[in-house]
Amino acid sequence: MTAEMDVTTARRQLYGPQTELGVQNFPVRGRTFGDLVPFVRNYARVKLAAARVNRASGVLDEARCDAIVTACQEVIAGEHADQFPTPLVHGGGGTTANMNVNEVIAARASAIGGVEIHPNDHVNASQSTNDTYPTAMALTILDLVQVPVAALRELSAAFADKAAEFDRTPHLGRTCLQDAVALTAGDTHRGHAAVTSRVAAGLADAAAALSSVPIGATAVGTGIGAPDGFGERCAEVLAELTGRPITSAENRYDSLAHLDPYSEIAAAGVRAAIAVAKIAADFRILSSGPHGGFGDLTIPAVQAGSSIMPAKVNPVIPEYVMQLSYRVRGQGLAVDCAVAAGELELNVMEPVVLDALTSIFDDVTAAAETFARRCVNGLAWNGAHRERNLTGALDQWVEMAATEGYETATGRLLEGPGSGGRTA
Repeated sequence: MTAEMDVTTARRQLYGPQTELGVQNFPVRGRTFGDLVPFVRNYARVKLAAARVNRASGVLDEARCDAIVTACQEVIAGEHADQFPTPLVHGGGGTTANMNVNEVIAARASAIGGVEIHPNDHVNASQSTNDTYPTAMALTILDLVQVPVAALRELSAAFADKAAEFDRTPHLGRTCLQDAVALTAGDTHRGHAAVTSRVAAGLADAAAALSSVPIGATAVGTGIGAPDGFGERCAEVLAELTGRPITSAENRYDSLAHLDPYSEIAAAGVRAAIAVAKIAADFRILSSGPHGGFGDLTIPAVQAGSSIMPAKVNPVIPEYVMQLSYRVRGQGLAVDCAVAAGELELNVMEPVVLDALTSIFDDVTAAAETFARRCVNGLAWNGAHRERNLTGALDQWVEMAATEGYETATGRLLEGPGSGGRTA
């Protein structure tokens, strides 16, 4: 084959009529199947595992199995990336996406093996959309969740660094936005490091439940149309392909009908976004001023804050982080709605769950990385009013209350400056 012929072959359309119908029926208003590269890669892994088990079970002959495996390996390697135009969110419980994969792999396998390979009869043998889609989806979430988890851990490390840098720097603590007692910036940042580390672990732990996959359940969990032990053997191959402890679902009826693990993941993502946004909101208050605000903290001035007021600087990074948290909460609600919409033996709302979780992961990652790199790493506790504000700390009065009684300390405090107290 000449180089010119090889390029022509590589560029020809591999997907077929079922994919084309899906594209016509579901206009793209966001991500396509092909945009979510890990999903394409993991769906091909599912098809590769099925082909190997089908060969061992006598469902596929050696020539067709080898051709399908080679085609799957091409897709896993990133080839044919333009052959997955299906909108990520579509009706039918993922059938269009499954058929898209089947058609592409069948077309390539037929060319590779020189034999006819049918999308349904061979590539989809012993399988259904009902078990392949959630299996590929679970593997994809396990891949994707690593990114926001790493970003949250980076942010936690940034807070820990700031705790060490300002370990002995005192500032005024507040409760109900009123003066309280003093603490150090190190104390504050260690709290920030702790919560971001905790929500990172929570997100990772929530996703771990997806290591149990429903492959082999076929249509409604019965395993009809698949050889005995098909799901268990596919899970073993997927564990080998992914390097993860993938197992077959303990109860396949449950795994097809109930998507509550995805609600747990969404909730963990929402908790992470809320925790980071709370800290961002605190920074926004603590850095307010420079003359009329709290003025304890100085955050990096990354851009001009006003088109009309000279030299004004706004807390744009904390505000960005806060806005992303609102969007994450909205996507979390979308997941909950989809999970609640399961009916009888199958929840067909998986495509929007996958899309929403992808958005949650993207926004949590953006919030954590941007906050760490564009704000936390450059902050300093050298605000114009930090030392002045410390004069309002109630430490001595709390200590007096502990030794002389609450009422005595209150009276002394309210006596005012002339008696060594202060005006309420």
